[in-house]
Amino acid sequence: MTGEQITKKRWLGRLFGGDIPAPPPEVPPQPDLPPTPVPPELPPHVQPSPDIPVPADQPHSPEPPPITPQAEAAAKAGWLARVRHGLSRTSSRLSQGITELFTKRKLDDAALEELEELLIAADLGVAAAARITQRLAKSRFDQEVSPDEVRGALAEEIAELLGPIARPLRPDPDRKPHVVLVVGVNGSGKTTTIGKLAKYFRDQGLSVTLAAGDTFRAAAVEQLKIWGERTGCPVIARDQGADAAGLAFDALREAQRRQDDLLLIDTAGRLQNKADLMAELQKIIRVLRKHDPQAPHDVLLVLDATVGQNAHSQVEIFKEMTQVSGLVLTKLDGTARGGVLVALAERFGLPVHAIGVGEGVDDLRPFEAKAFARGLLGVE
Repeated sequence: MTGEQITKKRWLGRLFGGDIPAPPPEVPPQPDLPPTPVPPELPPHVQPSPDIPVPADQPHSPEPPPITPQAEAAAKAGWLARVRHGLSRTSSRLSQGITELFTKRKLDDAALEELEELLIAADLGVAAAARITQRLAKSRFDQEVSPDEVRGALAEEIAELLGPIARPLRPDPDRKPHVVLVVGVNGSGKTTTIGKLAKYFRDQGLSVTLAAGDTFRAAAVEQLKIWGERTGCPVIARDQGADAAGLAFDALREAQRRQDDLLLIDTAGRLQNKADLMAELQKIIRVLRKHDPQAPHDVLLVLDATVGQNAHSQVEIFKEMTQVSGLVLTKLDGTARGGVLVALAERFGLPVHAIGVGEGVDDLRPFEAKAFARGLLGVE
């Protein structure tokens, strides 16, 4: 529309009582824009979140940031604090007794005898208590010592005693699979321990299969299936009441077929004084050895840390019946009687592979003698 036409149209509008608005300015033609880049197709195993768009110029599966020394130190400090809390029942008793014994007092024969009795009362056992106090006497006898010095010295002695048995569970890479049979009394935490071990080894890149051998309890089978889903591990299970030995045999064949690194076999909880129930464990071992003469390659006994001296009879009977090769101590939750682990180390010398301090999936860690000893004595 020309300028003359626009002026005429406005004049007509005023003449008939209204104004006709000017038309919008013409927009000059835009140059052709380049086509919008199409983001590359994601690989099948990487999918962006439906709620958060992934920019086309950024990687879809970024590598996790490396763990800094500060973060690692903080995580370790947090774990040590949980160990100390789990051993607080024993450590508070020991700390109070040591404070009462060694306030402005020399380490003489009478003090050593009272200290030995205190250690025995804290479930460390007669032999371990005698050994620890004798070693303490060699370096500090007839010297005036403070309660803190005594606690520190005892922690060092206990750490030295526990050092040889602190051995993480290491599956043999030449075995496909490395078979671990997990045993223990009712309520000791076997199924939960298996789930946490599965998570631990999966995080290390191992392939793990779980076998739900507690066929007496449907709840145990379901619990292990849940752990399988959480850890990404296949679970071999049968109906309630199925033959546990037959299930273990099938699980071993299946794990061998897949060339898995590790097979963890759950078992029904049983009292160590019931011969018929213990015989069923022996049957599982016999059936496994028909397929692999070396299986199981490890037999883990899971011990509840709250049972105290009753742990001795559990280790003795299970070791005799199933050739227990290592221990896992669970339920270090503040009510534990953790001193018994020192007595077990002195008496049986079995490796302690791991300890558990809670219900979380990462609350089972390899056993560390120094951390445990310092937690037992309440030493920071």
